[in-house]
Amino acid sequence: MEIVKAIIDFILHIDHHLSEIIRDYQAWTYLILFLIIFAETGFVVTPFLPGDSLLFAAGALIAKGNTGLDIYVMASLLCIAAVLGNTVNYYLGSYLGVKVFKENNKVLKLEYYIQTQQFFNKHGGKAVIFSRFMPIIRTIAPFVAGVGKMNISRYTLYNVAGGVAWVISFLVLGFLFGNIEVVKKNFTIVVFLIIIVSVLPAVFAAVRSKKEVKQDA
Repeated sequence: MEIVKAIIDFILHIDHHLSEIIRDYQAWTYLILFLIIFAETGFVVTPFLPGDSLLFAAGALIAKGNTGLDIYVMASLLCIAAVLGNTVNYYLGSYLGVKVFKENNKVLKLEYYIQTQQFFNKHGGKAVIFSRFMPIIRTIAPFVAGVGKMNISRYTLYNVAGGVAWVISFLVLGFLFGNIEVVKKNFTIVVFLIIIVSVLPAVFAAVRSKKEVKQDA
């Protein structure tokens, strides 16, 4: 339970925690953020790690200055982390299959797999790109692509496009707007809004799917 509280606190106050990481570890911050993004996208059991908010906060803090970090180096490394993470997740899905999702599993819920599979059925390969901007589905999608044995060349194309678009967009948003006074004073609220906006498409898709099931019944 303490770990859950620590993760929630880290996400909600990501700007403060990231400032401490930069202060204490300086250039090693590149590696720390690389590993977080890699794990968030690379392992199907870690959908709880920060993604969008982490990228936004990193961009904002780099724009603020006095961090010793370079926005171009950060963007390049995190793009690589995002692409490598999804690639590992794809191969894990290909190897392990759908059996890891269970009804009573609190992390790998069967409903997550079903929602993600429906998302793939609707959007096809482009779902790999769209899913980058949707928490939880972002982590499940490459695994599902692996389970479904999507053509690896086709998958890699979508993987690179989605990974680069996701990392660059949130880093740039943070870099441009993260230090506006109203954003700085309400950073936790901004993080909440980012999470809510990111989750909404998945919620709408789930609701629509349930309505369609009822209509077919």
